[in-house]
Amino acid sequence: MAVEEQSLFDNAQHIVFLTGAGVSTASGIPDFRSQNGLYKQNKNAEYYLSHRYFESDPEGFYEFCKKNLYFPDAKPNVIHQKQAAFTKEGRATVITQNIDNLYEEAGTENLIDFHGNLYNVYCEKCGETVPVAEYLQSRIHSKDGGNLRPDIVLYDEGIKQDNISRSLNAMANADLVVIVGTSMKVYPFAGLLQYANPNAQIVAINQQTLDLPVKFTMIQTDATKYFADLEVK
Repeated sequence: MAVEEQSLFDNAQHIVFLTGAGVSTASGIPDFRSQNGLYKQNKNAEYYLSHRYFESDPEGFYEFCKKNLYFPDAKPNVIHQKQAAFTKEGRATVITQNIDNLYEEAGTENLIDFHGNLYNVYCEKCGETVPVAEYLQSRIHSKDGGNLRPDIVLYDEGIKQDNISRSLNAMANADLVVIVGTSMKVYPFAGLLQYANPNAQIVAINQQTLDLPVKFTMIQTDATKYFADLEVK
């Protein structure tokens, strides 16, 4: 790793990591949009992950989620771990599109699950939170017969206002924005770049070159190798 790249992280006091599915592929979780991703394999995947489908066919939605979204054997990788270490120093916020709970497992602080978390499951009828293991056994709440669902943002649902507010605040105060594992094409997440502190340096770490609407530095490399070499000082 170049000395100037390491010094970027050493000198930053308010890092924002903007992350997506590419962070979790190293943990064995396939991303949605690649050649072998869920959306290529199943042309109806977006519909199956919509609120409309959840309402019209809750059993079908449940089976689709169980089969395609949960990877209980996946563990945090070095990207999660290093980013978590920066948050534990009080110098970073992670804003992720991922819903797989791996940042939580890595002990990440100052974490914003922009699209929710599969492992937070609640009953639509009473609002009670239930363990994910219970949900994976049955989609019906044993206490009141209500529908259980993971607290994720489905297609045709809005992002939680608190997640938007916290994200905008983090971006406004950032002195370094680091994009990892996402092409920044999915809105409204991609729109967060427009709210970055104008004095913040923006860096993208990705194997493919990105095209972004802001001035940024492209580091074209394997993010797992990059974060393995990166020191948290």
